[in-house]
Amino acid sequence: MVRRSLGDPDVFAELFHRYADDIHRYAARRLGTEAADDLMAETFVIAFQQRRGYDLSKPQARPWLYGIVTNLVRGHRRAEARRLRALSRAASAAPDERGGDGEPLADRVAARVSAEGTRAELAGALAALPARYRDVLLVIAWGDLDYAEAAEALGVPVGTVRSRLHRARKRVRDALGGADPTRPNEVQEKPDHG
Repeated sequence: MVRRSLGDPDVFAELFHRYADDIHRYAARRLGTEAADDLMAETFVIAFQQRRGYDLSKPQARPWLYGIVTNLVRGHRRAEARRLRALSRAASAAPDERGGDGEPLADRVAARVSAEGTRAELAGALAALPARYRDVLLVIAWGDLDYAEAAEALGVPVGTVRSRLHRARKRVRDALGGADPTRPNEVQEKPDHG
């Protein structure tokens, strides 16, 4: 599509229709919905303007678009870190919603409170990550890119993606006390140091 858009700019709209929702969703998860519309639009404006520089040997434009939006996110990085810290504080300060008469309701409320606590801790852990680790972790987790696509999007070698992802996951796990945030009901065994 990029190649065809060089001769017929209207073809670029196909690229937009194919990837706009994915780019918007990724931007919204990184910076919030209020910034996602602008970042998504800006991503495609930049892509359209820079399409002549696109490496036509690359079969998919998706990693290229994620690279553009990730660079735009970098411009908003301080706001992202502030938002994650605020989410962490807000979720940890949320009122306790326990209560209710029926057992199923109590179970649901307990699960929700547990999930809210995990979300607060996770947001704090993400905010504390160095930007290079956070970018790799989120472009893979929220952008659903594989290692090669993430490497292309971020302009780093695949080995760097693997290394940064490993370090990011370890730091997040450590920040959560060894818990795996993808398994909220997991019982963690604490090492006995005494």
